Amino acid sequence: MSILIHHFVVHQLIVNNEGKMQLIPREGCLPVTPALEQLGQQLHHTFVSKPGKGVGHFIETEQEDASFAESLNGYTAHHEASPSDSDTVFVPFTKTAGDLLLKSLVDTGQVETGFVLFVHYEYLATQYLLVTLLNTKAHVEINQQLELNSREHLDLAKMQLAVRIDLTQYRIQSEQQRYVSFIKGRMGRKVSDFFMQFVGCEEKVDVKQQNKQLISSVETYLAGEGLDAEEKTAHRTEVSNYFKQQIDSGDSIRISELAEKLPRDEDNQRDFAQFTQGLETPIEPEVQPDPAAIRQLAKFSGQGGGVSLSFDRKLLGDRIIYHPDSDTLTIKGIPPNLKDQLKRNS
Repeated sequence: MSILIHHFVVHQLIVNNEGKMQLIPREGCLPVTPALEQLGQQLHHTFVSKPGKGVGHFIETEQEDASFAESLNGYTAHHEASPSDSDTVFVPFTKTAGDLLLKSLVDTGQVETGFVLFVHYEYLATQYLLVTLLNTKAHVEINQQLELNSREHLDLAKMQLAVRIDLTQYRIQSEQQRYVSFIKGRMGRKVSDFFMQFVGCEEKVDVKQQNKQLISSVETYLAGEGLDAEEKTAHRTEVSNYFKQQIDSGDSIRISELAEKLPRDEDNQRDFAQFTQGLETPIEPEVQPDPAAIRQLAKFSGQGGGVSLSFDRKLLGDRIIYHPDSDTLTIKGIPPNLKDQLKRNS
């Protein structure tokens, strides 16, 4: 499925000759071309594929100037009333937002440069606003004359500062406080604090922890169903495929749909959805999927004390035997490259 771009604006953050942060704004929206639609698709896919996101909502601020949420409300109201004329409002909104980002950088003492992208787009009947700060990366092209030329392109792989507002949910279900999602970053929340401050967002849900609880609940549920190894593997594959489907579409994991991928507990007359509601900490009806959770379904992994180990779940009980009494693992069929290292150092 492709996305429909409504508006796309790029501003630039630089450090000027006086050593101060400065926003260089673009004066109009970029024309929507096939190349821009492809870039929008790549931005969407990059964002939804990023693991470890947080989910939250706008918070009220006491600042005198208009907040990000207030400016956004002004734009969306105009867009709904007059979509064909909303270009004239989107650009001023992004400039105001850019100034708020600049102020947040100054207030927190951060120095960040790059291109600030504001993309209002629609995907599967849901409207989103994506805001991200990206840098560029040099690459070399060769032309028909076999000459080399250096060019710059946006480094999407390094997307670490990004926030996406589900405008549709914000309009009709704002009370759920789950319409803002953001990348938390590998180095923790502090990296993106200034970015969340400029948006005025408060975290409501830790997606990584929520997914960890969900996968753990799936394993507990399967363990109690008296299934053999092949049946468990088949159900894990169904769950994994469902996760991938929802990640690709940018949609949530619905526990009611996930329950259809798992067997019904006939002894207790309940399915997985009912099982999750009976937990000490019940799982919410909808969960934003974390791509890292899929690996937990397919592999056992862990590290500590100088040892790092990872292997496919299906190998447990076959090539890999766990002995709980002695706290040891027996591995049959050591990988050739590891075996070679062991022989050379024995």
